[in-house]
Amino acid sequence: MDIGSKIRTIRNRKKITIAQMCDETGLSKGFISNVENNNTSPSISTLQTIANFLKVPLPYLLLEKDEHMTVIRKNEREFTVSKNPELKVEHLASRGGLSIRQVEFPPGASTGEKKAHEGEECHLILKGKILAEQGEDSFILEEGDTFSWCASVPHFVKNIGDEPAVVLIAVYTEV
Repeated sequence: MDIGSKIRTIRNRKKITIAQMCDETGLSKGFISNVENNNTSPSISTLQTIANFLKVPLPYLLLEKDEHMTVIRKNEREFTVSKNPELKVEHLASRGGLSIRQVEFPPGASTGEKKAHEGEECHLILKGKILAEQGEDSFILEEGDTFSWCASVPHFVKNIGDEPAVVLIAVYTEV
C-alpha cells in the first residue's frame, strides 16, 4: 500500500506545504515526511486527521492503485463486431463484473437466435425502434425506453425500424 505517496500527491496538488500541514494537524515535520516516504505506517486515527485536513475521504487513502477511478477516452474505446457481423459493439467501461456497452444495430439486424448467458442486463434505447424478446415476453421499444432482464433466460433483440438503432447496455456478471 502506497499511502504516503498518495498523501504527498494530494498535498502538492493542493499547494499545501509540510509546515502548513503540521500547523493544522499537530503532527511533526519528521513524522509527516516519514509517512510521505512510506517509512512509517500511521494509525487509522492519524490517517483520519490527515484525510480531514486534506479534505478527502479516509477510504480514498486506503485504495489500492487498481481500485482508483478508471478513465477511457472516447478515442481509446475498443470496438468489436459481434458474432452477427452487422452489430457494432463499443465497449465504454468496465469494473469488476459490470460493463457498459453501446451496440449499433443496422436496420433488420438482430442478436441472432434466442440465447442465454450468465448475468443481468439493463438496456436504454438511445435511437431507433427495436423488438426485445425474452422467454414468452415480447416488446417493441423506442428511443428513451428501457428494459432489463436476467440474461440466463434466452433472449433476443432486433432492429425493426428503417434506421440504425443504438442501445446502451449495462451487463453485470459475478466475478
